[in-house]
Amino acid sequence: MRKIVMRPAIAGRSGAARSPGRWGRLLGAALALGVLVALGGCSRSDSAQLDAKRRIGAIRADGVFEGGRLRYAETDFHAQGQGRPGGVLRVAVSSDTHTFDIHASSSGNMQWLGRILYDCLVAQDEKGDISPWLATSWDISPDGLTYTFHLRQGVTFSDGTPFDAEAVRVNLDHMRDPRIKSPLAAFYIAPYDHGEVVSAYVFRAHLRQPYAPFLDVLAQSWLGMISPKQIRETPKSIIDKPIGTGPFVLKEYLRDQYAKFERRADYDWSPPVLRHQGPAYIDRLELYFVPEALIRYSALLAGQYDVTLDVPPQNAEAVRANPDFELHSRIRKGNPTRVLTFNTQRPPFDDPRIRLALAKAVDREGIAWIQGFGEFRVKSDYLAANTRHYDPRWRDALQYDPAAANRLLDEAGWTARDAEGFRVKDGKRLHAEVLQSGGSGASTSAAVALQSDARKIGFELTLRLLPQQQLTSPRMTGDYQVLGGSGYWHTNTPDGLTMLYHSQAIPSEKVIAQNASRLQDPALDDLLTRARGTTDPDKQKALYSQAQQRLTELVPSVPTYESHAISAWRKKVKGILFDTSHNVPVFVNAWFDEGQP
Repeated sequence: MRKIVMRPAIAGRSGAARSPGRWGRLLGAALALGVLVALGGCSRSDSAQLDAKRRIGAIRADGVFEGGRLRYAETDFHAQGQGRPGGVLRVAVSSDTHTFDIHASSSGNMQWLGRILYDCLVAQDEKGDISPWLATSWDISPDGLTYTFHLRQGVTFSDGTPFDAEAVRVNLDHMRDPRIKSPLAAFYIAPYDHGEVVSAYVFRAHLRQPYAPFLDVLAQSWLGMISPKQIRETPKSIIDKPIGTGPFVLKEYLRDQYAKFERRADYDWSPPVLRHQGPAYIDRLELYFVPEALIRYSALLAGQYDVTLDVPPQNAEAVRANPDFELHSRIRKGNPTRVLTFNTQRPPFDDPRIRLALAKAVDREGIAWIQGFGEFRVKSDYLAANTRHYDPRWRDALQYDPAAANRLLDEAGWTARDAEGFRVKDGKRLHAEVLQSGGSGASTSAAVALQSDARKIGFELTLRLLPQQQLTSPRMTGDYQVLGGSGYWHTNTPDGLTMLYHSQAIPSEKVIAQNASRLQDPALDDLLTRARGTTDPDKQKALYSQAQQRLTELVPSVPTYESHAISAWRKKVKGILFDTSHNVPVFVNAWFDEGQP
């Protein structure tokens, strides 16, 4: 365990602090990371242009912003004609999930890994609406408590077990089985009470309360269908011998080294949104786990891999400029990346003025540059710009404003300063400890930058680094003032706000949940609960808008930049599409337009 107390500012004669400045801070962080950032001969006179580039972030990427909302071309999700069968697609990623049990994992890698092995009941289409997949149609009762699914016939798991209504019932029960300690799937279907097998291909889900996001969450890869025979007879084997209905089958797996998949020749039930018919084109997909960013980048350029799903941000510009590659920077739906999450039940962050002051003191452009090297879009509100019912009216509520931050601290009674320039009240310094995983150099450098930002308004932040596994206990018990690190919560529905900020989602030693801010606000709870309970899109839009506004008043965390998924592949690889829920590549339609090297 390490405790770091930084003093990045230089005290002047009056005791007030002088910051080393944004550019000095960024350069220091880059040097600390051992990364050479090429500014392309940019002089100080070019700073306005460079600042505009940093504020926009990823504007060179796939999406288009219209009225503050982000949209992607519908052709990104559709197959464009017939592909050429054959070949081995080699894909590099940064880390192993150590399990293929999608119901028992919250790993972000499951967003794309789940689409290799598994299928879902429904999908989101290119507009974000619910469309068929393994369920061809469905009916919802007027009270919103019963969903009747009519299932596709002829679908089988790779062990030969038929997909039917009983398979759906077994899967939903498995998702919430306390023995698998699901950190995500179980919470997503929490309102689900029980299932009813009406007939072989008709399944009825009964909910305890109306839950409008039910279909949306069923479209996410974490809620894919696993063989019911495997769940019942050998559930532990799902970890490394998964059996799904997906387009590929796992053939070989070596932990932290590779996973190799072969296509299913009989696969013929891709979601209609993809417009892909029949089995996958490629014969095999080989997945390699390459945690070192420089090696992953260099090996891609050298042709060792055809695709990487984790392009290092510092190398994204070079890949984008290379005529042999395609680079895609996509924003995930749901909740954007936040660098601080306040414990709203512990001083000093039980005062919303203190939370708002620190949020306004954070130089998001600087943090986004440290973390993303110009690739990440700066963010100061609580819902990703491509999420349904995102309201851009609140996007500037928490924007960088040190003068306003100082006024808020004055208003809260922290007017006096000590000899080092920190604010004091009743003989106590305005101080908070940031609890954070030891993680990457980039995260630590961002934390140091946050200390510098806080120092400028007289707020002392100290940083305590812990191994990731040691963060679990304080997070569950609430024994912290503020959590640091780059956290995000991806989901394909605005109900992600409920996951992170509803009082019923406060974690404890008995409940795995995600409201780490421990926020308890009856007004927000009411808005989010009513939004969950209505299927009227106009009412949903109004309620989620009010919830977004309320969050900018409560400030449970500091949203900083959008959550980006940056991938690249050689241009000879064609047909890679993007998943409509997760905005990551899917490979069922991938093919080579020439022979492999």
